[in-house]
Amino acid sequence: MSASMVGSTAPDVQLYLSTGEAIRLCDLWKGHPVVLFFYPKDNTSICTKEACAFRDSYEDFVEAGATVVGVSSSSAESHRRFAEEHRLPFLLAVDEGGALRRAFCVPKTLGLLPGRVTYVIDRQGVIRSMFSAQFAAEKHVREALAALGQLRDEPPSSPSDAASC
Repeated sequence: MSASMVGSTAPDVQLYLSTGEAIRLCDLWKGHPVVLFFYPKDNTSICTKEACAFRDSYEDFVEAGATVVGVSSSSAESHRRFAEEHRLPFLLAVDEGGALRRAFCVPKTLGLLPGRVTYVIDRQGVIRSMFSAQFAAEKHVREALAALGQLRDEPPSSPSDAASC
């Protein structure tokens, strides 16, 4: 999804969590804004740095009322080990086949590496912010928190923009 798609309805995809449960994305955004961050792989240096930056700012996300979900192609078992080793308090979703990346049109970097993109989705399912930077892991957290701050200051999306679920 390109930056020009900000303002459109997020795809209502099924998320397969590392806990083994499945949940629709719209079930998350109904109650809270959602920060959905795509990263290439568990336990690589930049991905670990990014996940730990989200962990270290997790209370700020909770205070903003947001649900944070990390997404990579790593397996559920890998996600469980990654979350345990780094004390990650947020949800991790499995995207082994790349369906979530395709649904969100997450580009590859240099045509090879799975992209690193963060989306902020409001309570009506509208993508309010999108940030992409392969090597600026901590900046994803700052951009997401800034977008959540703007959501607090703006009226909700109009019903015509809202996704049905």
